[in-house]
Amino acid sequence: MNASVRPEAGQPALDGLDEEKIHRLVHLFYERVRDDVVLGPVFGGRIAADAWPVHLAKMCDFWSSVLLKSGRYDGRPLPPHLALGQDAGEIQFARWLALFRPTAVEVLPPAAAQAAIAHAERMAHSFRLAIGFHNGEDITRARPFAP
Repeated sequence: MNASVRPEAGQPALDGLDEEKIHRLVHLFYERVRDDVVLGPVFGGRIAADAWPVHLAKMCDFWSSVLLKSGRYDGRPLPPHLALGQDAGEIQFARWLALFRPTAVEVLPPAAAQAAIAHAERMAHSFRLAIGFHNGEDITRARPFAP
């Protein structure tokens, strides 16, 4: 892992954050997701046991790109989520955040945890709106997920 990646010019550094902490965040979080009564079946039904290493590596790349500005993630995260239908609803996103927030606080330095949580909350709301719209739901009353 390259621990020397730095944010782009003009971006504040997240003290104490490195690739190893991002790796720990992703792996611990998805361990909890897989064990979760709500999210475990959703993820387990779509990611085969032997495909988890590839998924985890992709998620490490994603969070490295978000938090360290590494540019390693080169994907489109929304399309796979659109295919989830009702398995990507309000309940699932709220539960995803309920697992992500304490994991970020546990693993990351305080400023990095807050940055990761803020991004996760924005992403969950954005995905929820896009998926709801895609599914023909009335999304006009949808509110951001509260901490």
